[in-house]
Amino acid sequence: MLFLLSSSSTSRLLSLCRKLPIKSLTSKTLWHLYFTMSTNLKTHAFAGNTLRSTTPKPESPFSPISALETLKSRLSENTLLPSSPNFKVLPFRKGRPLATSTGDSPPVWHLGWFNLGDFKGFLTSSEFQLTENSLVYLGSRSEDDVVYWAVDVSEDSSLVPQFGAKHFCFVELRTLMVATDWTDERATTDLAIAGHARALLEWHNISRFCGHCGEKTVPMEAGRRKECSNVLCKKRIYPRVDPVVIMLVIDRENDRALLSKQSRFVPRMWSCLAGFIEPGESLEEAVRRETWEETGIEVGEVIYHSSQPWPVGPNSMPCQLMVGFFAYAKSLEINVDKEELEDAQWHSREDVKKALTSAEYIKAQRTAAAKVERMCKGVEKGQNLSADFNVESGELAPMFVPGPFAIAHHLISSWVNNQVPLNGAETQLKQPAGALSNL
Repeated sequence: MLFLLSSSSTSRLLSLCRKLPIKSLTSKTLWHLYFTMSTNLKTHAFAGNTLRSTTPKPESPFSPISALETLKSRLSENTLLPSSPNFKVLPFRKGRPLATSTGDSPPVWHLGWFNLGDFKGFLTSSEFQLTENSLVYLGSRSEDDVVYWAVDVSEDSSLVPQFGAKHFCFVELRTLMVATDWTDERATTDLAIAGHARALLEWHNISRFCGHCGEKTVPMEAGRRKECSNVLCKKRIYPRVDPVVIMLVIDRENDRALLSKQSRFVPRMWSCLAGFIEPGESLEEAVRRETWEETGIEVGEVIYHSSQPWPVGPNSMPCQLMVGFFAYAKSLEINVDKEELEDAQWHSREDVKKALTSAEYIKAQRTAAAKVERMCKGVEKGQNLSADFNVESGELAPMFVPGPFAIAHHLISSWVNNQVPLNGAETQLKQPAGALSNL
């Protein structure tokens, strides 16, 4: 569970530490900094999207229906329209949002929003055709008098150098995720908005045709759903979410946790078990089945922890929903399915705590933030995430777990810090309605 830290002393410590080289920080300071990074979240990464907190009434100028009508008129150069609300557009290319970097020390990234009028002017010399069907409604902030849209410009590669000339670049969402400073509320909000936008745009890309009759689909309700163009079918299609269970399996008697690694993981990283839910299966059944299939461990009690949207999976699954659990082992002998995992081992609480107290996350965040800045300046082209966790700055820890951006991190750190509820009833008691202090 995450306990929020909001004291001014913590904020001053973070501000100072971000400016210091890793080598100059003591292990005690690194632990405090890491702990604050991982616990300063009000929600999980990609959750807490402020544009989706409320849905305006249909008659509101900020609602999807009203905003779409205004959008059509503005795209047709209707000069009689009022200027309110303002429309802002976030371009994407191949699943990557447009971003820029402030050039601060350390650098901070932001999303590359354009006012609709400026974006139309920017496209004048390109072949990209901006229409109401190419823009997807993301939400609004009525207090800012703004409606936000996303657009996929992948079809026109000539836009890349044009954006680059203005120090904008298209960056992998995973890179932005690692580069996010979790004490920066704007950055965490931007990440949630970008995740939502990517999920919608990628869903549009994989749902071009009706699965019932095979005809083309057309966007409806400002891109929030699609409909088959066949008048005899008109099947409605809604955005897809793929649920995944992720679980920390615990050996209660020997005070150990089961961690696994896959061949695709960066070196030295271990994480929780996870797997997709099958049709007709409950969440708890999926936890027990996946654990048994991948490691041969039999699981008894299963306790819910929290959930996290995960829009950084493969394009064929635009948005996974990670549903986190603690699972208590009934057997201890491991039999690894080598087709699924590279390895799985029991780890003591002390060993896992050492993995959590390393400086890996701080190094990764700084490295990724610097990488985004170099990319926006046109200095760096590649986006190799594996290098982010292998920065030579002192002795590397023998193992580490995913950073604060992943629900796996919070499952593991909750166990390390003895914050695992004893049973389901206690879980409910510890999480009052509307409380965000526990994830």
